[in-house]
Amino acid sequence: MFKLAHRLALAAALTLAGLTAAMTQQPSLTVFAAASLQDVLNGIGKDFTAANGTAIKFAYDSSSTLARQIEQGAPAEVFASADLDWMNYLDKRNLIAPSTRVNLLGNRLVVIAPKDAGPAEVKLDLASLKAALGDGRIATGAVESVPAGRYAKLALQKLGLWGDLESRIAPAENVRAALAYVARGEAPLGIVYATDAAAEPKVKVVATFPQDSHPPIVYPFALTATAKSEAAKQFLTYLQSPQARARFVAHGFSILE
Repeated sequence: MFKLAHRLALAAALTLAGLTAAMTQQPSLTVFAAASLQDVLNGIGKDFTAANGTAIKFAYDSSSTLARQIEQGAPAEVFASADLDWMNYLDKRNLIAPSTRVNLLGNRLVVIAPKDAGPAEVKLDLASLKAALGDGRIATGAVESVPAGRYAKLALQKLGLWGDLESRIAPAENVRAALAYVARGEAPLGIVYATDAAAEPKVKVVATFPQDSHPPIVYPFALTATAKSEAAKQFLTYLQSPQARARFVAHGFSILE
């Protein structure tokens, strides 16, 4: 009898402990963000959690992949795109809260090479690029879907280089994958954002595209249509705070709003 009572008491205590843990579990929110934002948002997320007590679950990938996942019902509460097109894609499908949308950040498009290989500088002309490429290819995001790849294609077209270099493009699923190809020496050149190049010590910038060679690189942020938590609203507000802006600038982004 004593053993049975002891077991029942123990079971009750464990159940109570479990309920207490569930009740006191740290609130969280889910943020889908372009891969190029990974380093800076991880830092901002830690700051926000320390101040607010809400944990943030980040999912990073190409804006195209994340937008389609949201379209398919993925439970994101905040979406940060590396271009306007994929935010517009969700907006047209009533999948974001348009009143919360803010064009927050800007970036630059650069050509990179492995840090310990290739020339220190490359001119943005066909002869120079071909000489730097050798038999290799240019790593960048997939040009039909990934924002970095789209910007790269438009810039090369504007400079009259696309026709000759189209077959030399090595498309990647997102800009960080393209960055990794160059960092590992698998591609002699890559086209990525300036902030990505700054985040990877194994690459160097060898050229910067003129800003008028492609549309402005704009990062819009918004709450999704299904975002219900107060924490999501607070995080979007925090992203526009002086503390968050300082982190963005420190990582090389420009502030648009």
